[in-house]
Amino acid sequence: MRIPITKYGLPQVVIYPGICIVLMVLAAFTAFFSTALLIFLETILGLFLVWTLSFFRDPNRTVPKGNNLILSPADGTVTDIEIVDESNFINGPAVKIGIFLSVFNVHLNRMPCAVKVEKINYRKGAFINAMDPNCGKINESNDLWLRRLNEPKDKILVRQISGAIARRIVCDAHAGQEFTGGQIFGMIKFGSRTELYLPAQSSAKVLVKNGDKVRAGLTVLAKYEC
Repeated sequence: MRIPITKYGLPQVVIYPGICIVLMVLAAFTAFFSTALLIFLETILGLFLVWTLSFFRDPNRTVPKGNNLILSPADGTVTDIEIVDESNFINGPAVKIGIFLSVFNVHLNRMPCAVKVEKINYRKGAFINAMDPNCGKINESNDLWLRRLNEPKDKILVRQISGAIARRIVCDAHAGQEFTGGQIFGMIKFGSRTELYLPAQSSAKVLVKNGDKVRAGLTVLAKYEC
């Protein structure tokens, strides 16, 4: 039976709920609390327990088929779509699609299409609010330099960015590894931002706009025109 909790949640998914349960039991058997205060404490601890398990959820998803699709690498809200200069990997103008992940979103990251990883580029940094579009230049981040396996074999960059609360970027991918579209490669724990970069001269047409809600491995962000 498939357990819908990600392996990346260990040890938090064991330790945090365990602490909550212990505190709930201790509170129930402690005479220092009034009934009203006890109910309040039990409610707060119960909600935290549910949220912790929910944060590390790994829902089963059926990835759309199509070699011309660029899928969302993260769950969240599209906050910015703009043309930027990406000189590190794409080496020129690129379309950047920024996605903000709240603490209530699924935080697993998925590959946008079938790709080969050319390089992983981790960078230390600050921890400003992940809703700020400029945080990708300042915050701790992890870049995945990807090459499409199907035509056109464009370069694609996916950037995992930590936020004010998020302090842990997890990435299972390594240089030379190949992934299918929608395959999980990591997560960012406790609120974050993920950015996708496509070559500006690419024939891929962006299908989302600012404010759209997207889901990793399900929402089509862009589509190559035939």
